[in-house]
Amino acid sequence: MTINKVSYSRLTVTEVEEFLKNPPAGFSVETLGSGYRVRSDPEKSLVLIDDFNSCRGRIVFENSLGRKVEMHNLWEYTSMRKSLLSKRIYLLMSACKEDFSATNKKANSVTTVLKQFVVSIDGNDPFVKWQMEKGLDWTISSVAGESYRVDIDLTEALESWAAKNIDIKTDNLIKVEPVWKDASFTLKYYSDALFDFPHWLGFSKRNFKLRLT
Repeated sequence: MTINKVSYSRLTVTEVEEFLKNPPAGFSVETLGSGYRVRSDPEKSLVLIDDFNSCRGRIVFENSLGRKVEMHNLWEYTSMRKSLLSKRIYLLMSACKEDFSATNKKANSVTTVLKQFVVSIDGNDPFVKWQMEKGLDWTISSVAGESYRVDIDLTEALESWAAKNIDIKTDNLIKVEPVWKDASFTLKYYSDALFDFPHWLGFSKRNFKLRLT
């Protein structure tokens, strides 16, 4: 795989090694004995990356909210929504190869991480913003005030990008179509309803896809 960074206004995809070497504006990287600490400006960037291990050690994003964001009141929801619709959103995603056993059953497959990327999308882009608003509004209207979980899925966006920008081949020169891992982030809202039965029974899970073209 020969790619360090590909970007356009809505989407930027950067290999983790390149991101650490040349962080984007608003980010700084501190080298530690066991890895790296990455700092960002929370006024401009919404970082949703959990701490992770890489070939270069432990990577910690100091101002990150994590891939799964919990909200417990209207103020927290409103603040999160405002950030999603106005800031650049940063996520960690992995391009993987899936190997199947002789039985060719997905349950027996082995997933190998080929490369890790820092992916960012512009939440203030009109097209992205319209989709995000539509998805969030639909989620709220469909759960009638109870607690809920919503997954925002970027798998199709990454697959479309990869088809044009990544060329992965095995040692036998066979082209591999990557499987994307962690190509989503999650919002969890906890209401103060006394009897939150739909949530307890798992009926308040929602998801919507975020497309970039």
